[in-house]
Amino acid sequence: MPLVFLTGIGAMATEICASRLLAPFYGSSTVVWANIIGLILAALALGYWFGGRLADARPSARLLGFIVLAAALLIAALPFVARPFLDLSIGGLARLSAGAVIGSFIASLLLFAPPVVLLGMVTPLAIRLALPGLDAAGATAGRVFALSTAGSLIGTFVPALLTIPLIGTQRTLLGTAAIVALAGAMLLGRRWFVVAVALVLLLLVPPGLVKAETGAIYEGESRYQFIEVVQRGSGADAVRYLYLNEGYAVHSVWRPGTVFTGGEWDMFLTLPPLLAQPPRRVLMLGNAAGTTARAFGALYPGVAYDGVEIDPQVTAVARRYFGLGAIPRLTVYTADARPYLQATRKRYDLIMIDAYRQPYVPFYLATREFFALCRRRLTPGGIVALNVSTVPGDARLVSGIAGTLATEFPQVVVWPALRFNGLVVGLSAAAPLSELRRRLAAAVPAPVRPLTRLLSAQMQPRGPSAHPWTDDRAPVEWLTDAMIVDYAARGRQIPEASLPTTP
Repeated sequence: MPLVFLTGIGAMATEICASRLLAPFYGSSTVVWANIIGLILAALALGYWFGGRLADARPSARLLGFIVLAAALLIAALPFVARPFLDLSIGGLARLSAGAVIGSFIASLLLFAPPVVLLGMVTPLAIRLALPGLDAAGATAGRVFALSTAGSLIGTFVPALLTIPLIGTQRTLLGTAAIVALAGAMLLGRRWFVVAVALVLLLLVPPGLVKAETGAIYEGESRYQFIEVVQRGSGADAVRYLYLNEGYAVHSVWRPGTVFTGGEWDMFLTLPPLLAQPPRRVLMLGNAAGTTARAFGALYPGVAYDGVEIDPQVTAVARRYFGLGAIPRLTVYTADARPYLQATRKRYDLIMIDAYRQPYVPFYLATREFFALCRRRLTPGGIVALNVSTVPGDARLVSGIAGTLATEFPQVVVWPALRFNGLVVGLSAAAPLSELRRRLAAAVPAPVRPLTRLLSAQMQPRGPSAHPWTDDRAPVEWLTDAMIVDYAARGRQIPEASLPTTP
């Protein structure tokens, strides 16, 4: 019976680690998770079927021991074969949502299905071997499934909450393989315990860089994601980039001597002039490494800036590599965006939202209920603004978010600032566009004026949607996938785009 408990740990720990191995290459979107869960379940079902047939044909404890041992060896191989395989697979796929679908499906099938099929064979074989007679079949099957499920619970929570953050994915997989090998050795005899010992010794092998990215100066894993910092150039020309998970999207940028990036972070710098009065306190939901916070500290030094970041490891990396600790009047809160806003009693003149799990805006940050909460946390005349992804010729996501925002705010304007990013702004006190343009031309920091001129010329009003998104129905991921796939069908790739870089 300990066998099914230990192999239950192995099956679920392998699934949790599968998501961590794929995340640096394909992200951790719903589509990727669906591929992992679906193929793991299919592999278990196939293993149950093969195991049941084998249990009737050859109910042998020794055979079961060899099956478990083979599964352990396949799990132990995963950390060493995954990176070259995933590097090769991602090199042949487009940098688009469809690539993540196909790539994560193939990777899950080829890397993780074989050991899980073998682990799935354990339960029917264990039931057959433990069955004293037909009159005890129900009780025996119940005990086996209960122990297997108990092991699965351990295999789910311990890697996710403890071992992956503390010792990493590679060592978690090797430890899992050692546990599974121990289960097999219990059936095969004392000399086979040497396999489990050998797998334990592999824990001493130092993990290498996950992606071996040129210019990588930091790689690490947190409870939430894979984190990478890459530096291009040196000295005054150095540029640092923060990548999370699949590493396509840049989540923060740092350049010595300037707070401007030419990217979507600069959009937010145009917002304080839109307010009727200079802001005193602003909030960023999705602080990452503090690129926007750094710019606010330099350009609007009198503003108290609160940044909310869900991952404390990202904040620690930001302090080390992105100068987060030197930003004046910055307070960073470790929390998820909406729960923070729900719990706080602070009021803000400006709430900015730049929280992505690439390539998706979290759906619960794009609903009427969330925007109503934002309005309650604003001071009179306050503004809320969101960075929203888009593609040329397809504004469905921007329209959906802007239309929903307009059901809770009396005035909404959209700025198509970049080819692949738009700024959606909700004003709690409506004003004529002529008045907004007057504010944008008034007391604006000189370095920001090229950006405010663009906003003034390009902002477009939006009205409320007839079908606003709610917490019950917000098809953010569906629209994002459709938008990207349609763009790919037109034979396009997503290049980098930039705003004018201000000295």
